[in-house]
Amino acid sequence: MYSGTTMTRYSGNIIGTHQKIDRVARKHLKKLLDDDAVFPVSKQILHFEGREGPDGIKRKSPSKDEPWHYLNPFDDSDTQLMELIQTHYDQLVHELSNGSMEHRAFESAWLAHAIVDGLTPAHHYPYEEELVRLSGGVPVSERTTLKKKLVMAGDTRREQFKNNVLAWGPRGLRTAHGLFEMGVAAIAAPASFAEAIPTKDDIQHALTLPASEIFRNAAREVAVMDLYTNYCNKGWTPKLTWQIRHKLIPIIIETLTLVWYKAVQEAAEQE
Repeated sequence: MYSGTTMTRYSGNIIGTHQKIDRVARKHLKKLLDDDAVFPVSKQILHFEGREGPDGIKRKSPSKDEPWHYLNPFDDSDTQLMELIQTHYDQLVHELSNGSMEHRAFESAWLAHAIVDGLTPAHHYPYEEELVRLSGGVPVSERTTLKKKLVMAGDTRREQFKNNVLAWGPRGLRTAHGLFEMGVAAIAAPASFAEAIPTKDDIQHALTLPASEIFRNAAREVAVMDLYTNYCNKGWTPKLTWQIRHKLIPIIIETLTLVWYKAVQEAAEQE
């Protein structure tokens, strides 16, 4: 999801989808907690978004220790993102029990970023495979400069031109991905999502599952709607816009709220 540019710390505060979802989820979490003071407030969490979040690594050190927030929700062997989410979750529980508020804010933000990206329909597309194909077989890990990340390779100038059109053209891989996320950001910006709060049944069920499974279940719920495929085929339609506003973003907010809430409860049990 869009979190603003990585040029300044505050560029995503108005239309950044990550920031919007974090703020709403934190507001809903406040309603669920008996002791709200244990969890960082929105301002502390958002400090570790945008330039200071996972997206900032893409600019500071391309492909080096860069989190990969893509998955196939129905491939049980695709566990990289699941493991990352569980690791952030476990560390958040630890910080909620023993750590400083700054460390809690960092883990809350980076956990949230992984969950939100992982529930974004564009992140369910086989993006890495397509990038490798358009880069002449060069793996993601070897694109270690901004130029290598942005300019597609090719054995000939003709092939290089073709690959860059397929990446950056009107319906190109990177163009479609970016425009979809910007569209979601525009839809999310003016809405309050007051209804996107977990029910008691949602909470009770979530407390019986690992955090990674809460995420996986939500990812599959999103994936069956085929939102990104429909966008690539038809562009923005009234139906797709409605689904983003009333289905996708509420699912993401509810999932993040549940995982944060579960972390607080687990930390309390360890004390």
